[in-house]
Amino acid sequence: MKAKILLIVPFVIAAVAGGIWWNKHKAQAPLTELTLHGNVDIRQVELAFNASGRIADILAREGDRVKQGQLLASLDTERLRLSLNQAEAQTGVQRQVVARYLAGSRPEEIRQARAQRDAARVAVADAEAVYRRQLDLVAQNFVSKQQADSARFALDKAREQLKAAEESLRLAELGPRKEDIAAAQASLAVNEAAAALVRRDIQEGELRAPSDGVIENRILEPGDMASAAKPVFTLALTEPVWVRVYLPETRLGRVPVGARATVGTDSHPGKRLRAWVGYVSPSAEFTPKSVETTEIRASLVYQARVFVCEGKEALRLGMPATVTIKLDQPAPAAGADPCQ
Repeated sequence: MKAKILLIVPFVIAAVAGGIWWNKHKAQAPLTELTLHGNVDIRQVELAFNASGRIADILAREGDRVKQGQLLASLDTERLRLSLNQAEAQTGVQRQVVARYLAGSRPEEIRQARAQRDAARVAVADAEAVYRRQLDLVAQNFVSKQQADSARFALDKAREQLKAAEESLRLAELGPRKEDIAAAQASLAVNEAAAALVRRDIQEGELRAPSDGVIENRILEPGDMASAAKPVFTLALTEPVWVRVYLPETRLGRVPVGARATVGTDSHPGKRLRAWVGYVSPSAEFTPKSVETTEIRASLVYQARVFVCEGKEALRLGMPATVTIKLDQPAPAAGADPCQ
C-alpha cells in the first residue's frame, strides 16, 4: 500500500506543477480581443404640434415606419385659411397701390394739366385786355374807377390761377413723392408679413416626422385638443442605433475611437453585426451595477457608444447586446467610412 502511494505522489506533484505552469502562462498570454456587455440605445422624440387646436386627422399608428417629412397628423385650420384669403386680398389691393405710385402720372393726366395751364394763360390775357380798356375808359371819365379796380382784381385772380395750373402740371410731370411710394411699399410689406404669418400658422397645423423612425406611442386621437405641451406621438429614431458599453480603464488606451467591432444579441444567436466605436466618454465613472464585468465593481470605466452599421431593424431599445472589439487597432484615417 505504501509502495502504491509512493508511486502516485510523483504523478500528483507533476499534475499540480503542470496546472500552476499552465495558469501562469495562460495569465501571461496577451489579450487580443475585448468582450463587453451592454444595452441597445435608441433616441426617442416626443412629437407635438407647435400650435393649439383640435386634431382633424391622425395618419400614423404604433409600429408604423415613417420617413423624414412624412405627414403624421393635422389640425383643423379652416378658420386660418379664411384669414389667409382675407390677408392675401388686402395684400393684392396694396400691391396695386404701390404699382400705381411707381407708374407715375398717366399721359392723359399730364395732357389735362397742360390744357388747364393753357386755359389759365388765355384767361390771364383776357383779364389784362379788360383791365387796359377799363383804364382807358377811366381816363376818359366814361366809367368809374371802381370798375377799373374790379378789372384789376380779376386780372390778379387769373394770374394766380395760372400759377396754380403751372404747379399742377409740374406735379403731374414729376409723379408721386418718394415718401408716398415708400409709405405704400411699407404698407405692402406689413400686409405680406401678415399673410406669411397666417401661412406659417397653417403649416404649424401639420405635424411631420423630423427624421426616419418608428412610431412607438400614439397618445392623442382625432377630436382631441392639441398644444405645444401635449405630445401626439413618441417616435423612436432608427438612425443612429448604438450599444452602450463601458470600457475598463486598463483597456482604454487599446481601443481608439473609430475602431471596428461586432455586436451580437441573444435574439439572433450566432449572428454578428458590423459596428464601430463612435464615442468614448472623456470622464470616468464607477462601474454601474447593471454592467456585467469581471473587474471589481469599484473600478473606473468609461462609457462608450458602439454604433451599429447593419441590421438595425432587429434591435430594440434596452435589448442586451455583446460587443467584441479587437484590441490595438490602428486609428482610422480622417474622413474614412467606419462601416466600410
